[in-house]
Amino acid sequence: MRESGLPAADDPVKTTKLITRLSAALLTVLSAQAQGTFQNLNFEEANPVLVVTSPYYPYDATAASAFPDWIVSYDGSQQSQVFYNTESLGAAMVCLEGTAEGAIDGNYSAFLQAYFGGASISQTGLIPALTQSLFFKAWTSFPGQPLEVLIGSVSVPFTALSTGANYTLYGADVSEWAGQTEQMTFSALPDYSYPNNWMIDDISFSTNAITPEPSIVGLTAIGGLIFGARKWFARR
Repeated sequence: MRESGLPAADDPVKTTKLITRLSAALLTVLSAQAQGTFQNLNFEEANPVLVVTSPYYPYDATAASAFPDWIVSYDGSQQSQVFYNTESLGAAMVCLEGTAEGAIDGNYSAFLQAYFGGASISQTGLIPALTQSLFFKAWTSFPGQPLEVLIGSVSVPFTALSTGANYTLYGADVSEWAGQTEQMTFSALPDYSYPNNWMIDDISFSTNAITPEPSIVGLTAIGGLIFGARKWFARR
């Protein structure tokens, strides 16, 4: 007699549903562990608190409310205020951009503008074990202008992988820092000729080697789960 609640081997519909639920649960666990201790990598945790400092800058917000978990700096100097849904006339700035201002995905994106000075956001966290790559979506008004990605003090080369409607997906090899606690920095560097604008969103670590395909670890685990489930039901 089969145990109550388990589908019979000849009930493919129930078997498929059970495998789907188990696979979804496994993917949820893998996703929760995928970003280590880094937080707010898609900037959706923003809850901007506006600060009116002058008639010329009516759309400032506190850095802590606009970019939780991130440190905002101009030329290495940490900032307590950022811009919100606006742009600088030439000075370095970091801005929280909403959907009305062209956020790449979700409600918010980070907008870095450098001109006569650099602008950066940084965060320190544990890079997950088995990490191979760092992915992020970005848009720039002048392709070829300098964006620097740092892990610790090392500048990490990155490459364009694909394009979407309003962004390019970039990837970088960060495998040598897997399992380590490091500072990650995105910095728009001074150009002195044109404003150097970068919109950034959806930063993520991956066990994939540059090409953003389903994780080999995840697929192997799911494959094993499906094989085991079929074997189990065949015995009932």
